[in-house]
Amino acid sequence: MSSANPAGEVRKGEELDVAAIDAILKENVEGLEGVPEVRQFSSGASNLTYALTYENRSLVLRRPPFGTRPKSGHDMHREYRIITALKPVFSCVPNSVFYTDDESIIGAEFYVMDRVEGHMIVKIPEEWKWSAKEGRKLCENLFEKLVDLHKVDYKAIGLEDFGKPEGYVDRQIGGWNRRFEKAWTEDVGEFEDVRQWLEDNKPAKENGASILHGDFRIDNAILNKDDPTQIDALLDWEICALGDPLMDLGNTLSYWIEKDDPPMMQLMLRQPSNAPGMMTRQEILDFYAERTGADVSNFQFYYVYGLWRLAVIIQQIYYRYYHGQTDNPRFKPFGQMVNALGELSRLKIKTGEL
Repeated sequence: MSSANPAGEVRKGEELDVAAIDAILKENVEGLEGVPEVRQFSSGASNLTYALTYENRSLVLRRPPFGTRPKSGHDMHREYRIITALKPVFSCVPNSVFYTDDESIIGAEFYVMDRVEGHMIVKIPEEWKWSAKEGRKLCENLFEKLVDLHKVDYKAIGLEDFGKPEGYVDRQIGGWNRRFEKAWTEDVGEFEDVRQWLEDNKPAKENGASILHGDFRIDNAILNKDDPTQIDALLDWEICALGDPLMDLGNTLSYWIEKDDPPMMQLMLRQPSNAPGMMTRQEILDFYAERTGADVSNFQFYYVYGLWRLAVIIQQIYYRYYHGQTDNPRFKPFGQMVNALGELSRLKIKTGEL
């Protein structure tokens, strides 16, 4: 099977100072040979990801986007620290190599990790000739990784100061609502009713504390190059945290579009969650509850939270496009996506369905 994770030409306006990067890496990483070829991955609408290919080693560099950025987002050290701490106990992360907060090098902090070769997909390639059996196996393996992550003892790996799990739900609702207000644009609805519903329906008791990935999706996973039903690495840890694990599951299911979902939801499809064999959101919830023992009786709150949080993330990206801070054409329809997610949140609140 050929790799489904190619890097292409660096996009205009997102170029790197190759000489500066090469110099700092050779000062801190032994054995690098030659001058790196730099290419850019097309995936990811938030942080920017580049392939650095030396003669004897393949690396990946992550940096924040250009333009105005929210203070609480795009924290490169957070990503670097979490994958470094997790690697000994949760192998499904890349090997970390180097981090710097010296913005004089390329204009922003950045970190470097080893490249994990394999497949990154947004749909199941036809040439794989998969049946529902393989789709189900990939789906179960994916959510087993989420269960495994939530079971990691974060204190035992030195992450007790990584965040404040107490009050996490309350901070998330207030924080995402405030971020939406700051990033709001006139062509997007205000959705005061959705924001207020989340404030009014927060659970009285949280479900313990775990490491939360924050952006757990198939298209953020590297699938094994020989057996793509297996997960070799999980990427995009920029908004990981410590908190109620059902918040992570709510975020994950907000991306999980089923084949029979209405057109409004199909607009959000960005992974093969609708492929033959994939579990439904309810099946995933049952799968997770069985393996963790979590009380999922109030999961509607967590699911609506996931939908609204996704809307705010997209709005923050769209804000930069709307104000000319990036000209990436991928971001042009993001305002419409925010409106669709806001309406979907209203629908789920009304129906109580998952």
